[in-house]
Order: sequence, then structure tokens, then C-alpha cells
Amino acid sequence: MKILRFAAVGVAATLALAACSSSPSTPEPSGTDAASPTQSETEAPAPEGAEITLWLAGGDTPDELREYLKTTFAEQNPGSTLVIEQQEWGDLVTALTTALPDAANTPDVVEIGNTQSPTFTTVGAFRDLSPLYDELGGDKLLQSFVEVGTVDGKKYALPYYFGSRYMFYRPDIWSAAGVEVPGTLGEFTEAVAKLRTNDMSGFAMGGQDWRNGISWVFAHGGELATAEGTTWTSTLSDPKTIAGLEAWQEVYQKASNLPATDRDVAYWEFLNDGTDGAAPPAATIMAPGWARWSIGDLTTNDAGDEVRDGMADESKFDIFALPGVDGGIAPVFAGGSNIAISAQSQNPELAENLLRIIFSEEYQTLLGQNGLGPAHSDYVSALGDDKFARTMIDTAAGSKLTPAAPGWAAIEGALVYEDLFQKIAEGGDVTALAAEYDAILTPMLNGQTS
Repeated sequence: MKILRFAAVGVAATLALAACSSSPSTPEPSGTDAASPTQSETEAPAPEGAEITLWLAGGDTPDELREYLKTTFAEQNPGSTLVIEQQEWGDLVTALTTALPDAANTPDVVEIGNTQSPTFTTVGAFRDLSPLYDELGGDKLLQSFVEVGTVDGKKYALPYYFGSRYMFYRPDIWSAAGVEVPGTLGEFTEAVAKLRTNDMSGFAMGGQDWRNGISWVFAHGGELATAEGTTWTSTLSDPKTIAGLEAWQEVYQKASNLPATDRDVAYWEFLNDGTDGAAPPAATIMAPGWARWSIGDLTTNDAGDEVRDGMADESKFDIFALPGVDGGIAPVFAGGSNIAISAQSQNPELAENLLRIIFSEEYQTLLGQNGLGPAHSDYVSALGDDKFARTMIDTAAGSKLTPAAPGWAAIEGALVYEDLFQKIAEGGDVTALAAEYDAILTPMLNGQTS
């Protein structure tokens, strides 16, 4: 058996040890009988001139929104300042693991990937937001994201924004081949297999791309894992999951020219005829909705910057939702982030005030206007009413997330699913691989390091 990369498995253990050694005023880890203290119970009002820090992940939040947060926070909290620091996605889990237990250096509010949330919520790294839940939106917040931030009924991380995946395709190439937009998942495979040539992928998909690939599992009614009480079990060997993995194997082998070792591919470049480098063209890709801004030919704007003109001429591409096995829309893996307050924040009252701004109508509307799905359902109309907005909303409605297991961030850090999907892409026996990886994943899901 190949030795897997288990370096990231220690994340939960590190946080748990830090939580155990923290000061007595720190909230107890989730799952204990002790409730997280509220500001009124443990903290004096924040002094004037206090500074709080917000960590944002990657560049997804535009500068316009960052400036809005800083300005509005200063206006609503006279004498206090919001500092925003960007952490790159690839380093985020490690940075949080180091900073969150340290009261002197912790960020007050953090953005975290929805799939990473359970690793931190289950060890008490975040403050209980349950008292604020209804005020910030309650059940109108995106519930699948709420669930991955909830432990024992307490809500420690709430949705920040969502994105969903759908198909982008070149109608000129499809039309020339006499291929129509499919109505079922099987028809999709047939269509993109027909479109493939030696020089062009009918459907560009990297072999390690499990984040797109698990949509085939969900479409067949499969699950990656299930929980009984607090114990998680990997369910790759379930017949429905195997059927989904075999369907993904088929579409990859019949339609994609990308190597089995490829992951994190900028698929939108493939719809640009490979003009961004060595990437060969593709007739179809699967990507989050914001990929629309990166499709089209390069042109120079009035400021002299090179930009894509795909939004000026959408005849370059079109979109459709991944169809289900029997039609309709297949469940896809939802992208996006959660947001939380550090349990060690020295200014929790100000941190809560920042959340009130983030979940306000004004900021939620700004998210939608910038192509990020608002967490609050009342404001999704801010995305617009064009085909991109409608498809994003429709695909997000039936989307699914990865298991809310305490060890999930460690699994992602160890690239376990990348290894599995590569072997499937290379033609491995899906049933045998499912059994092999169930044995690897089950202890990791439960935070075990060996």
C-alpha cells in the first residue's frame, strides 16, 4: 500500500491540546457540559480604541467589500478599528492551528472553508454563536453550511458565502458536432465522449479532481461517509457510491485528455482555446460560477490592462446544470466559506458587532452583486436574474457538502481523495479501491492519527 501523507492529521490533536492548556475563562471544547460564556458573563465592554482582526481566506472577497467592512465597522464602533489580513487557502489550516489557541495573537474573526469547519468546531476553537443565530438570520441562513459549523446543537461557524458548480461549454463546438445539451447524466457522458478528439477534451477533468468528481457520487445517491452518534464511517463501498465512482471513471476516461495526476486546474483557460499557455482546448468544463469572468479572448481596457472580453460577448460560451441520473439537476459539491469568532478573542463584543455588519442586508447585497452567493436567503436576488444567477441558485439549492467529521481537514491536507481519484482515473478496480480507502479514511474521519 502506498504510504499516504499524514502530516496534517495532527491538526485536531494540536488544537485539542492547546484547548486543554488554555486559561480557565476559555470556553470548554464542544461536547462538554460547559456552555461557552457570553460577552455579558465574562467580558467588560470593549474599550475605545480597541483593534480587532479579521482573517479572510484568499482573494475571494473583493477590495470594495473589504473597505466597506473597515469603514462601516469604524462608524458603528467609534474609536475602534478593524484590521483585515489575508491568509492563503493552502496555508490556512496550519495558520489557524497555530494562532487560534494563542490569546495574544489570535485573529478575532476568521473565514474558513466550509469543509474545514468541523475540525475546529469540534475542539472548541470557536465561540458559540447560538445566542446571535436568530439575529443574524436564523433558519434563513444556508442550512448545509450551518450544519457543518454546528456541534451538539450549538452553532460555532455560520455561512459567509456560497458558490456552486455547473457546466460551461462552447456552443460552437457542440453545434458543429451535432450534439445537444443533455437531459440526463448518461446523455452527458455520451455527448462529451463524442466531442473528444486527440487535440481537445470533450470534458476537461483532472484525474485527482475529487471536488468535481464527487458530484457523480451524489447524483447516484451515494455518500462519502455516515455518522452514528459521534462515530464516522467511510462509505465508499456502498453500492450507490461505487456506482457514482464508476460513472465518474467512465466520463474521465472517455472524455478528458488531462493527466490522471492533475488537480486544481484552471479549467476556464481550456475554453479559451488554450491561449493561456500549453493547455489544450476543451468543449466543456465544470467550474464554480465565478469562472465566467475568466472566459473569453484577451483584450485591453481603457486603463491599458489586459482583461477577458467573455462577458462582453457571451456567444463564446454557454452554461447548463449537471443533469441527474434520471434528469433534473444533479447534486453538486457546494463551494464557499463559513465565518467564526475565535474562542480566545479578547474583544468578543466587537467581533459580534462585525458579524452583525457581515449579515446585514447591505453587506449581503454587496456579496451577491459581486457574484458571491449571500448566506441569507432573503438576499440571493442580489445575484441578479440572468442565466448565471438562476443556474447558481438552482444548483446550490440541491448541493451537498463533505462530511462534517472532526478529521475532515486532516483528510484534505493529506490529499487522500486525490490519491483515490487518481487511481480510479488510471483504471483501477473501483470496488477494491473503495474497500482499501474505507479502511484508511474511517479512522481519519474520527481524528485518529494511526
